[in-house]
Amino acid sequence: MIHVIASICIKQGRLTDYLAVLKALMPAVRKEKGCIEYVPAVDIDAKLPVQVLDKNVVTILEKWEGLEELNAHLESPHMRDYREKVKNLVESVSVKVLREAD
Repeated sequence: MIHVIASICIKQGRLTDYLAVLKALMPAVRKEKGCIEYVPAVDIDAKLPVQVLDKNVVTILEKWEGLEELNAHLESPHMRDYREKVKNLVESVSVKVLREAD
């Protein structure tokens, strides 16, 4: 199993628009072969001294059976459509692909 943490920085004032596109995408992603978990999340203020808050970032927490399934997801028609729909809403994207530590 692999874990993906995708942090999407949304352009100022466009969060609602972005979330609408993302929510429409989620059912298709969750039906994909190998998708274990696909959860978008936004920051909450937990009052932790080390916490960095950003109201314009959506973090997608993903679990996939393996890299093959993740790569198929990234090339799927609905992901190509998603990228086209959000290209004017997104400032930047950062992705971490992780495996469990030995």
